[in-house]
Formats: sequence, C-alpha cells, structure tokens
Amino acid sequence: MLDASLSSPESFASLTNTLTSVPVKLLLWAVLAGAAYHSVAGIKHLIMDFGIGESLEGGVMGARIVIASAVVLTLLAGAWIW
Repeated sequence: MLDASLSSPESFASLTNTLTSVPVKLLLWAVLAGAAYHSVAGIKHLIMDFGIGESLEGGVMGARIVIASAVVLTLLAGAWIW
C-alpha cells in the first residue's frame, strides 16, 4: 500500500478509491469491533485476576459492562470510519 500510494498520483487515487469503498469500510469496522471487544474483555479478565468480580453477580455485571463498552467503542469506530 505504501508503494502504491507513493509511486504515482494515479495509483494514489486508485488506492484512495479502494480504501474508501463501502466493503473495505465494513471490513475495517468489523475488525475494529472485534479488537474493541477483545481488548475490553481482556481488561475484565485482568481485573478478575485481582479477585474483583469473581462472584456470579460480579460476573454478570462485568459481562454487561464489557458488552456495553464494546458497543460504545464500535459506534465510535464507525463514526470515525464514516
């Protein structure tokens, strides 16, 4: 991609058109959504390693917080992409 963007103005325009297409934006959004969920869930597990939220109620609340945080981050990623 770096080579294509630097070789000529025509190749830069072609690369720009490709990267701004709807399928590529959807793919990028899906990857960012997965990364957001994975990161937030990983932080939850690190917190649980310290003994916080290991009960049933704590686990349910932690799962809800993870899903809500991932949804917010996914929406922010979508706003950033589009």
